[in-house]
Amino acid sequence: MGRLLSLGLDAELLVPEERDISLPVRCRRVNAWCRRLGKNNVIVISIHANAAGHGDRWYDATGWCAYTSRGNTKADSLANCLYEAAQASLPGKRLRTDYADGDPDIEENFYILRHTTAPAVLTENFFMDSYNDCDFLLSKEGQQSLVDLHVDGICAYLASL
Repeated sequence: MGRLLSLGLDAELLVPEERDISLPVRCRRVNAWCRRLGKNNVIVISIHANAAGHGDRWYDATGWCAYTSRGNTKADSLANCLYEAAQASLPGKRLRTDYADGDPDIEENFYILRHTTAPAVLTENFFMDSYNDCDFLLSKEGQQSLVDLHVDGICAYLASL
C-alpha cells in the first residue's frame, strides 16, 4: 500500500484489523466506498496465498493466478493488467491461467467478486504449503516481486481508463 500512496494514488486496506472480518462486512465496506467515491473510482484486489492441502505436509502445487467473477466485466481488464505485470515481475514462475473465455483470468463465483459493485480481482500468490513457494513468499525478493506485480498492474489498469 505504501508504494501506491507514494505514487499519489489513494489506497486503503479493506481489512486493517488483526482479526478475521466476514465476507459480507468486507463487501459492505467496499460498496460504501463506491457510494461515497463513485464505483468507477474504486477497484478491489483481494490478495491471498493459496493452499493445496490440509496443512498435513508439503505439496507440489505452485503458481500465481487471478480470479474474476463470471462474464465480461471491468475486472477482466484489471486482471489482464495484473497478468501482464506478473509476466514481468515473476520470470520463470508458473502463471496459472484459464483462456476458456479468451482471457487469462480464472472465473469463479467467490463472494468478494460477486458482491462488490467495483471491479474486483482476487489474486492467489503461490502456495503456502509448497516448500519452494513458501520459501519464495517469505523472501525479500519474493515479497518485492509481488508488491511490484500488484502496483504495476494497478497502474497499468488506471492508465488504460
